[in-house]
Amino acid sequence: MEEKRLYTITIFSENTVGVLNQITSIFTRRQINIETLSVSPSAIKGIHKFTITAYASCDESMKKLVRQIDKRVDILKSYYNTDSELVHQELALYKLATEKVMEHGSVEYFIRKYNIRVLEISKDCVVFLKAGHYAETQALFNELAETVGVLQFIRSGRIAITKSPVERLSDMLLKREKERERDQEERNYTQQ
Repeated sequence: MEEKRLYTITIFSENTVGVLNQITSIFTRRQINIETLSVSPSAIKGIHKFTITAYASCDESMKKLVRQIDKRVDILKSYYNTDSELVHQELALYKLATEKVMEHGSVEYFIRKYNIRVLEISKDCVVFLKAGHYAETQALFNELAETVGVLQFIRSGRIAITKSPVERLSDMLLKREKERERDQEERNYTQQ
């Protein structure tokens, strides 16, 4: 069986209705399953950033997927990256019975071992927040499930930024603006 690798696909778009449906339909047609999905405003005003993780067997599959996404009218630009090209994290929330946590002996143990934050403590429940990579958030879940019992659990999709100094879309938009200015200058020159 072919070894698959996790890729992170970043898509830039204006915040318009139906963009997510357009994106997911491309994944469906190419028979690529979305592992995680996160959407938020980007560093560029008016532009939203989709961060999607998916497994594929090779870079060529991702290149084809990104080209298909780029063809959509509402998409400004999309890219794919491997983990080594990114700084990335996930957030996870764990809800536990206060009584069970106290039976375990110490909240401090979990704080020190897993570098967690305690978001809520009430007579009924304790809520932990863990930021980290998938393996780290999963390790905490596994230990809590075995020792304390987890009432509720949720993990965010991956959030990621490239290791490059600027948002990749910024370079593309700057290049596009320079081309527009040059075209406008040429039109002005030919009209004279």
